[in-house]
Amino acid sequence: MSYLEPLLPPAAPPPERRGCVSAITSVLLLLLGGAILFIALVGFGIYQVGEGFFGRVEQLFRAPQPTPVVDTRSVVVQQIRGVSELTTAIFAMQAVADASKDRTLGPFTVGKTRLLYVAYGEVRAGVDLSQIKPEDVTVATDTIVITLPPPRLIDKKLDVDKSYVYDLQESLFAPPSPELQSRAEQNALRQIVAAACEDDILGIANQKAELAVGSLLHAAGYRNVTVLTQPPNRADCAMQ
Repeated sequence: MSYLEPLLPPAAPPPERRGCVSAITSVLLLLLGGAILFIALVGFGIYQVGEGFFGRVEQLFRAPQPTPVVDTRSVVVQQIRGVSELTTAIFAMQAVADASKDRTLGPFTVGKTRLLYVAYGEVRAGVDLSQIKPEDVTVATDTIVITLPPPRLIDKKLDVDKSYVYDLQESLFAPPSPELQSRAEQNALRQIVAAACEDDILGIANQKAELAVGSLLHAAGYRNVTVLTQPPNRADCAMQ
């Protein structure tokens, strides 16, 4: 004999599950409503503007970006300043200088010390490119005009390894003279600087700086380059 089990209604879900399903349903409905609203707005925009609607949207993404402004003069100045101090002329020579000191007694000279010194020295002249300013540069397309600072003496010194005392004369009552060699060195350096200036070392420095900077700017891509130099300050040749 078979028995038919009575049909029972399905068990109701627990309260917690019912709340979770309700929350998910609400979120889905909100998302669906937002999508429908967005589609409606896009459709209305197309209806109002026509085919130009998509063109305007594309223009928003293709809006031209502002072109960065580059001060070409400052770029040129930085390139040239990278060379820093440009030594463009060197003058070297050997000079013979003397120095002496007397011992006196009243109006009479009773003793004397005399020293002859053979000195080898060098004088360097150049243009300090670190002094160039943007206002010294004019740029127009592939043409550039630049004004250099005036040339100056960069260094003047004796080579003590190549210099020596050639002769020292001391009479019977010669005074002590430890400073004579230093005086002779100063006299020799004055002679060498004077000879370098007479040989126009500052003018030569100007000419070589003009060629060097012109070659640098041509290599940087400028086709028309004009390098202006300034007259040297002759006071640089004066020894203090």
